[in-house]
Amino acid sequence: MRIAVSSQGTEATSKVDPRFGRASYFLVYDTDADNFEVVANNQNVNTAQGAGIQAAENVAAKNVDIVVAGNFGPKAFRALEAADIRVAMFAEGTVAEAVELARKNQLNICDKANVEGHWM
Repeated sequence: MRIAVSSQGTEATSKVDPRFGRASYFLVYDTDADNFEVVANNQNVNTAQGAGIQAAENVAAKNVDIVVAGNFGPKAFRALEAADIRVAMFAEGTVAEAVELARKNQLNICDKANVEGHWM
């Protein structure tokens, strides 16, 4: 399984970023290889619009199965859903904690966006 987590930093000990589209980084954890890949999201941090869709395309290109972040806007949610990527909300801890919860199937999978578009 491949798990993408929005992150404020580049380490597993970094805090989960509450934003999806404008997160600084995504840490992609591969359960088979037991390693992380850092994916910079700097092209979307300050973009005027479309950050959620572009971020969804970036994580979909990494063949992830689930994305974890604090919040998802409607366009990002639809883009992830269309790519058959599960979405889970979690923002109260570290990337490592989010990964462990995902591995144990202890995250709530979302069925809709939880914030309006252009939320920051």
